[in-house]
Amino acid sequence: MPRVRTTVDGVTYEGEVEARLLLTHYLRDRLGKVGTPIGCDTSNCGACTVLLDGMSVKSCTMLAVQADGSEITTIEGLDGQAAASANGEAAGHPVQKAFREFHALQCGYCTPGMIMAAVDLLRDNPDPSDTEIREGLEGNLCRCTGYVNIVRAVQSAAAELRGTPS
Repeated sequence: MPRVRTTVDGVTYEGEVEARLLLTHYLRDRLGKVGTPIGCDTSNCGACTVLLDGMSVKSCTMLAVQADGSEITTIEGLDGQAAASANGEAAGHPVQKAFREFHALQCGYCTPGMIMAAVDLLRDNPDPSDTEIREGLEGNLCRCTGYVNIVRAVQSAAAELRGTPS
């Protein structure tokens, strides 16, 4: 069996994996990163989106062996990267905070992937228009919302990341 070495949410993991093991199953079943949901296993929904070397990827479209040598950030790691609040709890990434503030989720199933895709979008485009946000998130499906609050949340997070009021 092939060996893989990855850094996931700042921790290095190394071990043997089956050559056909999907990255999403590696993250969930081997590493316990259950915040990355298994949506469709066909790359249609985007719920399993993670950051691989800073770029958003649908983890159901990659094999774990393809991630060998890569740095992966899951929704759990994104939360851990945020500064702690005064009471010691993680404050959350600006995109996570905006999703809560603007009620940009309903059932929450798509939320981890939507947030990870939004983080990647804002890395490349710190001041996106509504249309650019919708295009940037088009590979992530939400069956519960009309996307209006999602777009508002991304706009707000973009403003916070730029240091300007929304």
